[in-house]
Amino acid sequence: MTSWVSWKWLPVALCALVLAAPAAAQTSLTEADALAQDQPTDRLVPPTSAQDFTAAQLDSVLAGHWRPTAERARDRYRHPKQTLQFFGVRPDQTVVEITPGAGWYSAILAPLLRDNGQYIAAVAAPPPGKPASDTLQRRFAADAATYGKATIVTFDPKAPVFGAPGSADVVLTFRNVHNWVTAGTAPAMFKAFFAVLRPGGVLGVVDHRAADGASLAAVKTSGYLPTATVVKLATEAGFTLEESSEINANSADTKDYPKGVWTLPPTLALGDVDRAKYQAIGESDRMTLRFVKPDAPAPASSTH
Repeated sequence: MTSWVSWKWLPVALCALVLAAPAAAQTSLTEADALAQDQPTDRLVPPTSAQDFTAAQLDSVLAGHWRPTAERARDRYRHPKQTLQFFGVRPDQTVVEITPGAGWYSAILAPLLRDNGQYIAAVAAPPPGKPASDTLQRRFAADAATYGKATIVTFDPKAPVFGAPGSADVVLTFRNVHNWVTAGTAPAMFKAFFAVLRPGGVLGVVDHRAADGASLAAVKTSGYLPTATVVKLATEAGFTLEESSEINANSADTKDYPKGVWTLPPTLALGDVDRAKYQAIGESDRMTLRFVKPDAPAPASSTH
């Protein structure tokens, strides 16, 4: 795996550059002295911003050898770099991903956070009498060098807890809210997101977007959701909608298929029926929403 500069040393390195520049300017150097320097002052590389550093780390992770070809092929639909940048994910954060499935985003987030952050995959506990899926656990165990200290926590969908209150910087979930709405567990899930996030923490949501004006009742079994439904769930849990993005939009998605959203790739629920047609449309049109947990209000000052 590519060796990265440790995030925690970046501020130290940048400070060193900033402090060194004035000192160099005050020193009269001979031409020989200048040539002997490892990095002459007239050719100093500008300090790297945190945003640029994260972008470089994401590029390295997305090119990682551990990502199967089939997963990389979906980057053009899922736009992982732009999506994670929109959510403000950094390599030094604690990030909880809710219901990561087989680990498409785990293969990006866990290596990104390996050295200086923490990746936590939150997986629903199976119904009584049914075995838990170990797909994600086997993926992590098969490549410990890549997935590092990534952890998995299980939760009860009806009374979810994802960690200690205020312990996470970011909570992310991709294409899951429609399932919780159908199951009736969505309000409890959003309240648990709010609880585990620190004040100022971010909730990032991506899900299949219903047509403008469509009611929840009309689309509930299609896999699509009205954006207003997701915003209502989040705001009722205490979040503020900070911004929405069209990063994962797909104007070719007509949202009127025999098997709902699962008619489209990657599921292709109709098999070979009109397969080329649905492949040409691509994956679904998706909302991308960034919510924030408001900072705790300052305590009122008392007067005597």
